[in-house]
Amino acid sequence: MMRNWQESMQSFFHPRVVTMVFFGFSAGLPILLIFSSLSLWLREAGVERSAVTFFSWAALGYSFKFVWAPLVDRLPIPFFTRVLGRRRSWIIAAQIGVIAAILWMGFTDPASGQYPLTIMAMAAVMLGFSSATQDIVIDAYRIESADIDLQALMASAYIGGYRIGMLVAGAGALFLAQLFGSTKGHYLYQAWQTTYCIMAAFMLVGIITALLVSEPGAEEIEGKTYTPKDYLGSLFLFALAVGGFILTFHFTADMALGMKKSVGLFLNNKPLAGLLVEVVRLGSGISVAAVIGKIAMATGGVNKSMVIDSYLAPVSDFFNRYGVFLAWLILALIGLYRISDIVLGVISNVFYQDLGFTKIEIASVVKTFGLFMTIAGGFLGGFLSIRYGVLKILFMGALLSSLTNLLFMALAGMGHNLPMLYLVISADNLAGGLASAAFVAFLSSLTNIRFTAIQYAIFTSLMTLVPKVFGGYSGTIVDTLGYSTFFLITALIGVPVLILVWLSGKYLGMKEDATSL
Repeated sequence: MMRNWQESMQSFFHPRVVTMVFFGFSAGLPILLIFSSLSLWLREAGVERSAVTFFSWAALGYSFKFVWAPLVDRLPIPFFTRVLGRRRSWIIAAQIGVIAAILWMGFTDPASGQYPLTIMAMAAVMLGFSSATQDIVIDAYRIESADIDLQALMASAYIGGYRIGMLVAGAGALFLAQLFGSTKGHYLYQAWQTTYCIMAAFMLVGIITALLVSEPGAEEIEGKTYTPKDYLGSLFLFALAVGGFILTFHFTADMALGMKKSVGLFLNNKPLAGLLVEVVRLGSGISVAAVIGKIAMATGGVNKSMVIDSYLAPVSDFFNRYGVFLAWLILALIGLYRISDIVLGVISNVFYQDLGFTKIEIASVVKTFGLFMTIAGGFLGGFLSIRYGVLKILFMGALLSSLTNLLFMALAGMGHNLPMLYLVISADNLAGGLASAAFVAFLSSLTNIRFTAIQYAIFTSLMTLVPKVFGGYSGTIVDTLGYSTFFLITALIGVPVLILVWLSGKYLGMKEDATSL
């Protein structure tokens, strides 16, 4: 439903929209406390670079959050769910987990030996898991708490809050650590401890918000109800499956190194060999997890009906609602919509450095100025989506994302030119923010209220899978063809996305017309 300009402006101050700014802040805060800020802490503490890679496990929570999303959709939390409701209880539980993990990291000195470093890595994994869980349930809360015509603006508010949270945990944490006396040449553990305690305190923003807001109207889940034993069995199965998956990766690590060398020599392509071997490892891990699940169901350790209802029903529901052809068309659109942005983003920082831009220029223009342009683009996308409809802005976002990549070609030809960098970052980040807001609203409209968390988690995992795989070849393409040709390619690969948006809109419109008859 399109609204007039006055109604669109009034939507900015809708309570649900304002709420998402604060939830976005609490969701964006933890991620840099695992990555960039933590990396600098470890570097100042004298931890070897090779040991820092040990913390990459913390990122698994974000990549595989769809695995435990059904538990968030189905499992009640004793006492809290009865008092606060299904979504708010999980939000607060996840936020408590985030706070506990940040404090755990803060009270661990990585410079005091190998054992404390291992303990900190465990805390980082807990932070990643808790933060990803928070993402799952906040997304579900957002989708269930307002109609589709408000989703784009709520997504914009969430993105804005998320970016502010990242700024606080990134630049803010580094500023505080230095203010309290820790520098590269003079490491002071107490400075980082105080910094992380302050970051944990900032998470109270999310908890207070969750306590103040109301539970979404869609409180009950249709379908069967299960006993406490069934829920405990489901948790036990999840723990076993995850354990099997991790152990598979652990015990195949040495084998994988040898296979990468052999396959790389055979194919004469090391990046492709690495990708193929890791895909095989991923498939092996998933297969082990699936076998564990089948054994548990066959032995009666878990309720088979509950597993099917939690994991298979959301997928079959999506295909039943849209039909096989339209469902695959939509999935193709989801998997490719962000490809132009993500593939270019992989190599962007290297590109700026190759043109001669200093770290200070990159930090001030790309990171800081670009942040505000992204937030502005997000709110513009939300506003226009309310005014003209999500699908039209989805098409506009895809078109602008491709066209702005051509500006990078111009920058490559001009070299070190600061005004041009400002122009490129302004256009690219405005377009990216606009596209993101419309895309999140589109994904939200595809979910069924019965399976909000799992379906949206699958969509968001899918949207980065293909672009990240393709992005792994960015450096190879640049080395072979040069920056200008690479940027032209990233613009051209956006053309199929425009076709997919148009086709999806056409068939979705036909489906709506048929339903209304």
